Amino acid sequence: MTKQIIRGYRLICLISALSLFLSACSTTSLQDRGGYLVDSSHSAVSVDSRIKHLILHYTVGSFDRALYQLSRGPVSAHYLVPQEETESRPVVLQLVPEQLRAWHAGASYWQGRTNINDSSIGIEIVNQGPTETPQGTVWQAYTPFQIAIIKRLASDVIARYGIEPIDVLGHSDIAPSRKSDPGPLFPWKELAAAGIGAWPDAATVDRYLAGRDPHQQVDNIGLLQAQLRQYGYDAPLSGVLDPQTVQVLSAFQMHFRPSDYGGAADAETGAIAAALLEKYHSLLQSGDHVGD
Repeated sequence: MTKQIIRGYRLICLISALSLFLSACSTTSLQDRGGYLVDSSHSAVSVDSRIKHLILHYTVGSFDRALYQLSRGPVSAHYLVPQEETESRPVVLQLVPEQLRAWHAGASYWQGRTNINDSSIGIEIVNQGPTETPQGTVWQAYTPFQIAIIKRLASDVIARYGIEPIDVLGHSDIAPSRKSDPGPLFPWKELAAAGIGAWPDAATVDRYLAGRDPHQQVDNIGLLQAQLRQYGYDAPLSGVLDPQTVQVLSAFQMHFRPSDYGGAADAETGAIAAALLEKYHSLLQSGDHVGD
């Protein structure tokens, strides 16, 4: 009888110890997936975030229309920013979890990458975009609420994934032949001053202009194309001012010189491109930004 008690005690101790072990593993490295266990105690060091880019858009329509299209239609975005504050604290709608892919970029290119949906977070901002009038194209301004909340949201996303300044982009930057959002009224310079996105230093732009007429056409179209391509744009290397180059130039100017985005291959545009390449040279030279 005593032996049976001892054996029983040992069995209880063994079961208890095994239970404690499995309990400890379940809270540390072992995950029970039903038919098998997963041990996550060995973490690889050669890894980084899937998210490389933050892409900003306008909706071209009302909040209700955008919400329906982005949540029930064939397109989507991770976040939707309304025009005005409706609660005691600002509310942004999250339509897609950040770890999942949203369908906001379409056919796209940046720094050797295509299919930017695969590597990006998309933010849609409620804004009408361009309206054609007898006086010309009129763009809707962004509200102070939108700019304030975009700064907070974008800063959070950038911090979570370590997104570089040169990879905070508009839809027009990654698809210049198709898109113009977020448009010339989007405050890229203001956002860059808040640590969101890239912006050239004015003194460096002036140095590259070196007293030349800003509106004078550059002598070497091929060099300007190469600069735009090195920075990230899908610029051809044709050496001529072809339609694709004009589209890329217009997108570049809308981002970095919104006062004049007609697509001219002028000296000021070349100076801005050169200043950006100089400022962000180390990032552009890293392997992380060339088709990896």
